[in-house]
Amino acid sequence: MNLYQQLQNKPFIIAGPCVIESEKMTLDIAYEIKALQARFSNFTFVFKASFDKANRTSVDSYRGLGMAAGLAVLQKVKAETGLPILTDIHQPDQAAIVAEVVDILQIPAFLCRQTDLLLAAANTEAIVNVKKAQFLSPQDMQYVLAKIESTGQRQILLTERGTMFGFNNLVVDYTGVLEMKEYGYPIVMDATHSVQKPGGGVGKSGGNSQYAPYLAKAAAAVGVRGFFVETHPHPEQALCDGPNMIPLSELPNLLEDLDKIIQLNLR
Repeated sequence: MNLYQQLQNKPFIIAGPCVIESEKMTLDIAYEIKALQARFSNFTFVFKASFDKANRTSVDSYRGLGMAAGLAVLQKVKAETGLPILTDIHQPDQAAIVAEVVDILQIPAFLCRQTDLLLAAANTEAIVNVKKAQFLSPQDMQYVLAKIESTGQRQILLTERGTMFGFNNLVVDYTGVLEMKEYGYPIVMDATHSVQKPGGGVGKSGGNSQYAPYLAKAAAAVGVRGFFVETHPHPEQALCDGPNMIPLSELPNLLEDLDKIIQLNLR
């Protein structure tokens, strides 16, 4: 069974830091997530980290190590842990290069209407994970899917990450999540970005990380079996998106709760 078939047929979690801060920290987090894989065998685990966060609030915000250095770190994570890897791309010319290292190419929410980026990702052999933009309805995602499908690509994930609710705030509409399920592709609940406060800090985004587990569990209750969680040993010290990340030490408790809810749905 290949990776996409696993994602179709069993619960999965995409977890890791927002951005690569250093090789050591990235590997440390990856090994912690690898250890959880043995404990929570009902889940498929995917490691995520971004080599570049291009859509930051401020020009002074930390963006990452860059593509060459970042891919080297992700290659090392994959070689040492065996975990599948997900990372973002922001430009069409990155797709083929990044797909040589990672298993899943992620299209950031702000870029999910960028036709050339979608087509470039779709024309690789990687799985394509598209985050629904904060300004799009679930119905609008059919056009995003049509662009990807026009290449013959059918290994697609759709990620819910909240919808703008006035300024600096997001809400999650679970009826919209159910509507996206009708497209026939695995749905992912991005629990941590859905509690983000876009631009809500001083020159950066804020967040309410304490609510992230509730959003993940609510998604599990409506039948979602894919979960995206950014995590960090010390979110308060993280260089990017700390206010909405779940502490790494709390990830096992969340997985236990998600597993229980999923098992109830299977009865």
